[in-house]
Amino acid sequence: MTSPNLTQSLLAGAAAGTATDLLFFPIDTVKTRLQSAQGFIRAGGFNGVYQGVGSVVVGSAPGAALFFATYNALKQHLPIPQHLQPVTHVIAASVAEVVACIVRVPTEVIKTRSQTSTFGGAISSLSAAQKTLDVEGFRGFYRGFGITVFREIPFTSIQFPLYEFFKKRLAQQFHRDSLYAHEAAACGSVAGGIAAATTTPLDVLKTRVMLDMRANASKSTFFSHFQEMRRTESPRAFFAGALPRTLWISAGGAIFLGVYEWAMYGLLMY
Repeated sequence: MTSPNLTQSLLAGAAAGTATDLLFFPIDTVKTRLQSAQGFIRAGGFNGVYQGVGSVVVGSAPGAALFFATYNALKQHLPIPQHLQPVTHVIAASVAEVVACIVRVPTEVIKTRSQTSTFGGAISSLSAAQKTLDVEGFRGFYRGFGITVFREIPFTSIQFPLYEFFKKRLAQQFHRDSLYAHEAAACGSVAGGIAAATTTPLDVLKTRVMLDMRANASKSTFFSHFQEMRRTESPRAFFAGALPRTLWISAGGAIFLGVYEWAMYGLLMY
């Protein structure tokens, strides 16, 4: 299969991101509420599991599109020898995540605050965005940018090299140059589940930073929340929501990368 161009990467990535985030949004809501400092029940429990879905509708497509456009471009053009392919995948995925976070972090801030009723009661994504702007200004949309990048780089450094490795080995087993979309989806599921489980503590800290609305929240950092959790909560708190996170990213990885491969194949054949 020929290498995708920028437009193909953008379109396939947008389709993959939107399909995955909308399909698994309720599980993400449960995971976020489990991780919130106020507790699962006070954050909403199992009620209103689609609170905040509007931000995902707006942000998923451009975030995923930016990721795959950057990832594919770097994967094709980084001057790294063929025998060091895993290094290429780690660098390409890491840089792609930083670029995608320009869109992904504001989406996550609005989503998590809507999901956990941070502003009191069930409100729409638009209302959450307006309140964030009123209380914190534009900087509020990028609360947790550092910890999100700090979470995403290890995640993708595990997920994408594993994904590429599994695809390559499976294609060799089948004596083919490439896999069908459902086969790539299985590879994405396993790779995503492994990456999700190992990076759960970083995801918990990211959620805590984004939901911190205290008066001195400007001093809210990854390290301050780590210290506070270590002092006041059990070690289990760092793995809050690990099961739903692993399940939804494992299943989501199958949909995300399966839809991406399916859409990309269609675009390349068009």
